[in-house]
Amino acid sequence: MTDNNFTEGRILSKLFKFMIPILGALVLQAMYGAVDILIVGQFGTTAGISAVSTGSNIVNLVIFTVTGLAMGITVVIGMYLGQKKEQRIGKLIGGAICFFIAASVVLSVCMLIFARPLAMLMQAPEEALDLTVTYVRICGGGMIFVVAYNVISSVFRGLGNSRLPLIFVAIACVVNIFGDLFFVAVLGMNVAGAAIATILAQAVSVVLSLVIIRRQELPFTVTRQDICFNSEIFNFVRVGAPIALQEILTQLSFLALCAFINRLGLEASSGYGVANKIVSFVMLIPGSLMQSISAFVAQNVGAGKEKRARDTMLCGMTVGACIGVAVCIGVFFRGDIPASLFTNDAVVAARAFEYLRGFALEAIVTSILFSFIGYYNGHGQTVFVMFQGLAQTFLVRLPMSWFMSIQSDASLTNIGLAAPSATIFGILLNGLYFLYYSRKTRQEKEVRER
Repeated sequence: MTDNNFTEGRILSKLFKFMIPILGALVLQAMYGAVDILIVGQFGTTAGISAVSTGSNIVNLVIFTVTGLAMGITVVIGMYLGQKKEQRIGKLIGGAICFFIAASVVLSVCMLIFARPLAMLMQAPEEALDLTVTYVRICGGGMIFVVAYNVISSVFRGLGNSRLPLIFVAIACVVNIFGDLFFVAVLGMNVAGAAIATILAQAVSVVLSLVIIRRQELPFTVTRQDICFNSEIFNFVRVGAPIALQEILTQLSFLALCAFINRLGLEASSGYGVANKIVSFVMLIPGSLMQSISAFVAQNVGAGKEKRARDTMLCGMTVGACIGVAVCIGVFFRGDIPASLFTNDAVVAARAFEYLRGFALEAIVTSILFSFIGYYNGHGQTVFVMFQGLAQTFLVRLPMSWFMSIQSDASLTNIGLAAPSATIFGILLNGLYFLYYSRKTRQEKEVRER
């Protein structure tokens, strides 16, 4: 467990060592999502691109909600390790198994029943409506595999092991690529083929991950008695629920944004879908920083090393912002190159680039914001994380996106600017809260030492 002990040693080297596999996993996840649109764009139809774009936004609402709840598992396991309470981890995981099995059943039923109303609410273009419904229903039917992957990965990140989640997503990515090529390019199944490949890949990844896990030496055991609805569920839900609620409302805002753009026509809708897949690559560094810092800080908080937790956050901000500058410049000036890889339609590629020019600054500012969020997640301050996220979404991103979309000469560049504008607002909120929280923590420490 020495390599997974984040309470000692140089922060930068340990953070990098832990972060690289997470980054690799996120790269593969981005490829996993991008390959659907890429192959549908090359071998399917423009309506298919729009359907996968709109449908994946609906599916992502569910996935990010589950990821938010699972983040509670990561944080609580990290705290138990820092507190030397490894014996509680087995019961925690046992409760999580029951909780997430029940959740996956409910989510699947809802997606199967409400696929069409959701697609219509999203104002999916008429040519893509039925295809969107098909995509959502197929993904909904296999939701238990999507949930299982996220829960398994969260457990290992909490243990300080970011390598196994990388292996799990690598398996899924390879299966998804071959599945897309077979179902879409060979069988010509268009959107349905992409959805089937997605769920098949998740299923294979989960099965193989369980085989791999059985061969690992773990610092805990899970008995049959642990697998029940127990009190540990409250511990991870208490941490994860605010994150999940934030993700629900944030993803709803992205659904609304997608609906705003869908009103501008099939080409704008498809262009935004392509841009969104490129955006998932832009967000790789910030996303990996947030997950890494959350686990890193949780262990140090459990061990009572508050200064080291703050230094980790500042280290993440510096590294992320420096890399973000290069990404921002590349996206702003040459975003047309990756856009053209996803589609043969020059107009759709041009609309994607149009959106990316407005979004580009997000590559820099989100690294700063997500480092703050990782710090607060590691402290279990997820209620604040939720409120600051909602403030960004409903006070800046949504109003600005809507206003830009209703202009007579509506530009996807101006709509794209809503994202970095909201993030800058979020940085201000997080900075103010950091001053308050630091003073509060210092005062509590002084009281304990008296």
